[in-house]
Amino acid sequence: MDADSPVFAIAVAAELAGMHPQTLRQYDRIGLVVPGRTRGGSRRYSMRDIEQLREVAQLSSEGMSLPAIARLLDLEDEVRMLRRRVNELEGALRAERENRPGVRVFAAGASGQVVTLPSGRRIRRSTEVVLWHPRHAAVADRTGEAAASDSRR
Repeated sequence: MDADSPVFAIAVAAELAGMHPQTLRQYDRIGLVVPGRTRGGSRRYSMRDIEQLREVAQLSSEGMSLPAIARLLDLEDEVRMLRRRVNELEGALRAERENRPGVRVFAAGASGQVVTLPSGRRIRRSTEVVLWHPRHAAVADRTGEAAASDSRR
């Protein structure tokens, strides 16, 4: 079920929020928590509305006035909308940067394959050094603990 789907009648919403139905009507009248409406005009509350009602009850019990709560809820909605917009713009910017001609760089991978990189990125080169000595190679080929201990002397 979608959190924004208006499915709960006022009696059910009031019970879920721990409030009296008249309180929900009052909040609707003053624009604090405005539920969806059916074609017949009945109020239908979503889970997001129920969460908002619980938040209003909490803030009210802490001594916050209803106009202050209304302002706070408006600001929370605005922040949520702005975050969504920022995410959309960041995605569009990322797509634009990746698809712009001349922005991609091609490099050779560790096993010789061609790798596409974003501009400004580099493949990290391996800086490991392997030392090989013929005597140590012969010792490594022998089996047993004695062979390993001989090579350490």
